[in-house]
Amino acid sequence: MPVLALVAVLFAAVTHSTWNLFAKKAADSRHFVWLYSVGSTVLYAPVVAWIIYADRPQFGLAQCLALTGTSALHLGYSLTLQAGYRASDLSLVYPIARGSGPLLSFVGAVLLLGEQPTLLAALGLVLIVAGILLVAGLTREPHRAPKVGILFGLLTGGFIAGYTVNDGWAVKTLALSPFLIDFAGNVSRVVILTPFALRDRQGLKREARMYRGPAAVVSVLGPLGYVLVLFAMRIAPVSHVAPARELSTLVGTYFGSRLLREAGAPARLAGAACILIGVVSLAFAQ
Repeated sequence: MPVLALVAVLFAAVTHSTWNLFAKKAADSRHFVWLYSVGSTVLYAPVVAWIIYADRPQFGLAQCLALTGTSALHLGYSLTLQAGYRASDLSLVYPIARGSGPLLSFVGAVLLLGEQPTLLAALGLVLIVAGILLVAGLTREPHRAPKVGILFGLLTGGFIAGYTVNDGWAVKTLALSPFLIDFAGNVSRVVILTPFALRDRQGLKREARMYRGPAAVVSVLGPLGYVLVLFAMRIAPVSHVAPARELSTLVGTYFGSRLLREAGAPARLAGAACILIGVVSLAFAQ
């Protein structure tokens, strides 16, 4: 992987885990996704307008399909992630979501595309599963494991796998701007969620006052982190970029365990490390 791509991915990992920490702090908000989507749309609109004016991107059928795909997948990702944070801990939902994305991609390639797993890939698979078991607490007291948090983590991971493939295709094959891809997701969330937000105007105003700080942080760091990842995908293989950004599992789990004082810190940190090593093993196996 080029040094520039690696630097972008590492910075994106820290950015991503940081905005997830603030999203967790706003877990009780019902309109938080709408709030930060509006903020991101307003903040990055001038950048996207300049790109459209200067680059004159082509919007054929393939480009429209890619933008529609990223909009739908990121909407599902945002809603399931925030629902997971309402239901459970950051140090549970975050690493399961980040680890299950590559895991599901690997399983799909084997089952649907007929790819043959190597010994290193099998090791990576075992490490990811072991990490998820540790993070979820299934190795300690299975009957007390937070099943809702596990479910939302896995659902979020499914959306991560989907948008990683879609957006990698969009930036590498279709040469769409990373800013344009992220902006499409934000605009679509605003359009779809606005009617629901306006039905609860009092609640929306209250939450805008209560969570304006976290919403502002996510509005800035959310698009910035993902644009860096998409930029890295342009100059490096997607199969290398996707695993490298999983460093954020360790950072996110540390934030949840140490900063938010969530339970099960040692086991969850160990599980996050297993997930990270497993994902890297899958990358090298390819």
